[in-house]
Amino acid sequence: MRTKSTKRNKINVITMGCSKNLYDSEVLMGQLKANDKAVVHEQEGNVVVVNTCGFIDNAKEESINTILAQIKKKESGAIDQLFVTGCLSERYKPDLEREMPEVDAYFGTTDLPQLLKALGANYKHELIGERLTTTPKNYAYFKVSEGCDRPCSFCAIPLMRGKHRSTPIEELVKRAEKLAQNGVKELLLIAQDLTYYGLDLYQKRRLADLLRALVQVNGIKWIRLHYAFPTGFPMEVIEVMKNEPKVCNYLDIPLQHISDPILKSMRRGTTQEKTTQLIHKIRNILPEIALRTTLIVGYPGETESDFNTLKQWVKTMRFERLGCFTYSHEENTHAHSLVDDVPQQIKQERANEIMKIQSEISWEHNQKKTGKVFRCVIDRKQGDHYVGRTEIDSPDVDNEVLIDAKKYYLKLGDFTEVKIDKATDFDLYGSPVKNVSLND
Repeated sequence: MRTKSTKRNKINVITMGCSKNLYDSEVLMGQLKANDKAVVHEQEGNVVVVNTCGFIDNAKEESINTILAQIKKKESGAIDQLFVTGCLSERYKPDLEREMPEVDAYFGTTDLPQLLKALGANYKHELIGERLTTTPKNYAYFKVSEGCDRPCSFCAIPLMRGKHRSTPIEELVKRAEKLAQNGVKELLLIAQDLTYYGLDLYQKRRLADLLRALVQVNGIKWIRLHYAFPTGFPMEVIEVMKNEPKVCNYLDIPLQHISDPILKSMRRGTTQEKTTQLIHKIRNILPEIALRTTLIVGYPGETESDFNTLKQWVKTMRFERLGCFTYSHEENTHAHSLVDDVPQQIKQERANEIMKIQSEISWEHNQKKTGKVFRCVIDRKQGDHYVGRTEIDSPDVDNEVLIDAKKYYLKLGDFTEVKIDKATDFDLYGSPVKNVSLND
């Protein structure tokens, strides 16, 4: 017989997927806390909210497995209520309701007021922009817009997030000031399409203007740019990056592919020549910039020749940071009408080959850092090491700087000068220049 849990009035929010989803969870948690609700992130609670991802097959499967695990807990009495929100729920709500009726209710990406009501809370308009952050205190993800107007053939984001909607510069500055007051030193700007920022509100791209406003916020030391679409990229942003020390010399610019037939089918609005010119132009203006990109292999119709073109281009461009994913055949996207004709094994082999090339490039980049001193921020302590990052490293996806915690004492969230003693393909090992050794 099912028994009620002994825990009472504690809401556990579980987040799946990307940093944009994490941001949404933090907003939800901020609203719940303002309603005097006990709320935790991925801990224990008698009420559970799963914020799902519905982007690609692996993410959907992980979200579904998480929901099923929570259903088992509900059936055993370990939790009392289970709610599901986010992208998967937005995209597949009728199917989920039919297949998993044990969930108390499903909500989409724009249903925050309704979700709060189901949790016994009121949506507080005056709290717009405030969140209960879950990241280390020194950095926070900073969403500047929602949705996407791009027609990319493989992407389901517009189905789940809607059209592009920028947040006004003045509002974003207020949010940044609030975060800085709470100890945040680094803003990681995120959006479905950072390049498009401002077009809907101001009829022009205003990412550069936004950066100029954010660098004025006291307490903010680093500003980092994620998810900038290459087509129509506003080069003024690179000039701001060059002239404003707070804007990190780092740009996440997902390119997806480089073979012209694939780019055309993907509806990316660019060519290999234009993309290569853009990268060269950026590097010519700011030679010290670190470029992160993501690629998709195994797209419908991708031939061995297309893949070889991509592979050679990766070798030539020598990106500082790169991730590679296998194509996921998503229903209701333009590419779903194409034949998913690259076998999964071939997709994975191609992804592995790209990452092997990138691993060698990353190793060579990192060897050049040995013996040099870099300003690093210390995010956390893990085992016997402090874990830090340089200006050209973003949390969770890029290189980390490991410092011996048995030998040195560092304060979490602080910036410190670190000399790199040795390097592997994706990690750096260093020692602080200005900190006192514990052995002294």
